[in-house]
Amino acid sequence: MADERTFFNEMLDEANKPRQPYARLAKWLEDKPANFLTKKGRDAETIFRRLGITFAVYGAEEATERLIPFDPIPRIISAPEWRRLSAGIDQRVRALNAFLHDIYHRQEILRAGRIPAELVLQNEAFLPEMAGFTPARKVYAHIIGTDLVRVSENEFYVLEDNTRTPSGVSYMMENRETMMRLFPELFQSHRVAAVEQYPENLLQTLESVAPDPSKSSQTIVVLTPGIYNSAYFEHAFLADSMGVELVEGRDLFVDAGHVYMRTTREPKQVDVIYRRIDDAFLDPLTFNPGSMLGVPGLFDAYRAGNVTICNAPGTGIADDKAIYAYVPDIIEFYTGQKPILNNVPTWNCSRPDDLAYVLDNLEDIVVKEVHGSGGYGMLIGPTASKREIAEFRKVLETNPSNYIAQPTLALSACPTHVASGVAPRHVDLRPYVLIGDQVRITPGGLTRVALKKGSLVVNSSQGGGTKDTWVLED
Repeated sequence: MADERTFFNEMLDEANKPRQPYARLAKWLEDKPANFLTKKGRDAETIFRRLGITFAVYGAEEATERLIPFDPIPRIISAPEWRRLSAGIDQRVRALNAFLHDIYHRQEILRAGRIPAELVLQNEAFLPEMAGFTPARKVYAHIIGTDLVRVSENEFYVLEDNTRTPSGVSYMMENRETMMRLFPELFQSHRVAAVEQYPENLLQTLESVAPDPSKSSQTIVVLTPGIYNSAYFEHAFLADSMGVELVEGRDLFVDAGHVYMRTTREPKQVDVIYRRIDDAFLDPLTFNPGSMLGVPGLFDAYRAGNVTICNAPGTGIADDKAIYAYVPDIIEFYTGQKPILNNVPTWNCSRPDDLAYVLDNLEDIVVKEVHGSGGYGMLIGPTASKREIAEFRKVLETNPSNYIAQPTLALSACPTHVASGVAPRHVDLRPYVLIGDQVRITPGGLTRVALKKGSLVVNSSQGGGTKDTWVLED
């Protein structure tokens, strides 16, 4: 469990008085009757059910689709806090894109010894097929979700860079719309930065990286694995919000080096594919030959410069957990600047000294799979049983290069509606970044909250919920 005495409370200061960004919210909460939030929570659940906002839980016996729990108390970030965060995010995503271009071309960072070459070249996320190819505007990761955690008044850490197919932005938008329906008077008392422009910004970003951006009309599609994917609601939501087609692999085909979409009339040439399927399944002729999700010949059309794939194949190397420890070096190498936002201190278990330290301190640290996600394949030492630690020790000793470890952070906590009333619960934050003709960062992002007292696991697949995130304007 997290130490409830040491975490940073985002609403209350050490004297138990509301911090300035939360002052009006605290007064608003004081004036509400005991059952007010319970009723509003039920109203929110009804809205989500009507909209079909669900996610799939693989391996769950009781159901395949669930509502993500929604907390009706917003998380608030002041304008000065957001300016620093957005500057750090901007610096980070630019450096990661420069890193991707470099490793698929001259590999200067490897030749300079700033990152061990084998860590990149022997990594399963590195695609040799991308070598020598330059996407439009030299942008590889067009849509990035940067996971942040807060540990003190002025200290945020980057927990993870999601440069492949980051999800959750639809929940950010639906959370905002639901809050505006439920609490219009609360919005009137705050100057909250808007998030509603995200689909428009996404469309502008995708149009800007088309093979021929001068065309008066670009054909853009969202490529989904299908209705059984855990994020299918989001795929459909984004396609509908942008006014573009949602397609599966069978809806596309390649002819004479160009990609076409089947229609009820004649085939239509596709300029940009916002793909939500993994690299291995994009093209059975280049990658996994058994893939039924992709489009035969797609990668050759992409390499010929006749279609843009967002995010580019091979971007996963930039958010690989083994590479994560080197992101500060990446930022310095490509920008000449120190990172504005720090990494969480990280032990790479492929190093003998780091492995020895991790094995000696499993009870106190967090161990993660290099390619893991969603809260799976990890050990949270302080909350694990002796048996779980012993079993994980064997796994770690057998395959140490598959793991990294980090200290157990005292994540900040926000006021959250629970059965007993309002109580602090630990949170993280995923701001969403778009990179094309410019960098566009949506103010706020998706706040995920660990609903169990003391829990540090915020993932929806592990019982976490979400909150609306308010960035206050000056």
